[in-house]
Amino acid sequence: MKRQGILNSDISRVLSYLGHTDRICIGDCGLPIPEETERIDLALKFGQPTFMEVLEEVGKDMKIEKIVLAEEIKEYSAELLKEIERFLASFETGCETGFKQKIEVEYVSHVELKKMTKECKAVIRTGETIPYANIILQSGCIF
Repeated sequence: MKRQGILNSDISRVLSYLGHTDRICIGDCGLPIPEETERIDLALKFGQPTFMEVLEEVGKDMKIEKIVLAEEIKEYSAELLKEIERFLASFETGCETGFKQKIEVEYVSHVELKKMTKECKAVIRTGETIPYANIILQSGCIF
């Protein structure tokens, strides 16, 4: 039995299979997930687990080189965007990982982000109800 890290076996498996530039998505409870993309459903009830709880735990276990967000998050969920920016800043200062890294940020339309989920290895569904609480994480290289 694992002593630490992500306990969810599906998330742990997907993360261990990722190669450089592979992508996963963490989404709110309303994000449509394509049939061809693996769904890892963590939603327990509205609001649980939160988007940020899941992002922070996945971020501890994944080398992230780039993220993709919906352009609409800037207007409709500015507070969540600030939380994501704080999360990214922790990597830039080395607080979260012990070493500094710069994570590239790309903004696309929400429609385009939904299309991009078809290319993700998996979509992790949270119980989040904040609009546009969706992110695509691109895997970096650990060496």
